Amino acid sequence: MTVEAPYAKLPSIRRNTDIYAVGTKCWRSANINKQLRVNERIRVREVRLIDEEGHQAGVVQTRDALQRAKDNGLDLIEVSPTAVPPVCRIMDYGKFKYEQAKREKDAHKKSKQAELALIRLRPNIDEHDLLVKMKNSRRFLEDGDKVRVFVVFRSREFTHPEFGHSLLSKFIENLSDIANVEKSPGMEGRQMTLMLAPKPKVVTKAPKPKSDPEPAPATG
Repeated sequence: MTVEAPYAKLPSIRRNTDIYAVGTKCWRSANINKQLRVNERIRVREVRLIDEEGHQAGVVQTRDALQRAKDNGLDLIEVSPTAVPPVCRIMDYGKFKYEQAKREKDAHKKSKQAELALIRLRPNIDEHDLLVKMKNSRRFLEDGDKVRVFVVFRSREFTHPEFGHSLLSKFIENLSDIANVEKSPGMEGRQMTLMLAPKPKVVTKAPKPKSDPEPAPATG
């Protein structure tokens, strides 16, 4: 995806007028696309077998392992082709692919890299818009992402940095329950920036579903 400057060098970006989320996710499921040898495609003479119960059955002739798989209505799957002899397992091939995809999906979740959300402010922002920015920042932090808040000064506004300090101090106070200050407010050119990082074990708490009211007792 091509993004116009000044964001063209960023790996990925979710743009809103004043809110940006920059990500560095990159994951490809290489293993799931490998061509596994199954059943008659296994050409070696003998294999180390894992039976239908998941137990080690030792080294057996490939034809015997294949017959055992057929007798149980299952498949013979080569799960470790580089071993000597190759390791094969008796199980349903569809179930094997499902479990493999699930393992890789779980591994991807654990290796998820934190994203950086950029929150842009103006010194003269009104109170309602400021609260919206804080709410969005809280959502990013609850997702485990860092938040960089920056106040952009124009022309004569640059002579009043106290406005920026006041805004960023409100952010720190409002988000102190879920965020640590990674970088205190400071000037960078014509911007004053603040970096917030989620506190450890920040978890989004889903609202509890409302229970249906109990029916009133019948009278009569």
